[in-house]
Amino acid sequence: MGLVVVLSNYLVQFPIQYFGLNEILTYGAFSYPITFLITDLANRAYGKLVARKIVYVGFAIGVVLTLFVSTNFSDIISIRIAIGSGVAFFIAQNLDVQIFDSLRKKIWYAAPLTSSIIGSITDTFLFFSIAFYSTGIPWVTLAFGDLAVKLFIALVMLVPFRLLIKKIKDFSESSVSEIKN
Repeated sequence: MGLVVVLSNYLVQFPIQYFGLNEILTYGAFSYPITFLITDLANRAYGKLVARKIVYVGFAIGVVLTLFVSTNFSDIISIRIAIGSGVAFFIAQNLDVQIFDSLRKKIWYAAPLTSSIIGSITDTFLFFSIAFYSTGIPWVTLAFGDLAVKLFIALVMLVPFRLLIKKIKDFSESSVSEIKN
């Protein structure tokens, strides 16, 4: 989780320079949605408490590594990216955990899709407004571009979610039975 956050924080600094997307999209939009997959898989397999622990550990690792790996302390935008990332991640991931937990008994795709969509919207606008507001960077268009990709990836992530949840459930059930024996 922490590594995905650090990678995304680094990649968000680079707009996509192809097809006129430089004011609409950054590379971070492609890696960050994986954090919602990780949280949702943990929530489905192990419950809300374990998912929250993963969020807290991911938050701590992500903030510390971001400060050391991708923060240039002489550049205020770099510092704002670290702060924005931490705040947005912590709020959006905890929101994701709560929404997922409340929808977990519905049809299998309702919880991961709804929680990822609401979490992505929250994360995107918190992050971009904290990191880039009043900097001259077109943060609103970047936020909408990133959000469009994140929402698309939220749909695509349903495939690995469905495939991996069975493997995780099988693994967690076999671990519990081994402990009991």
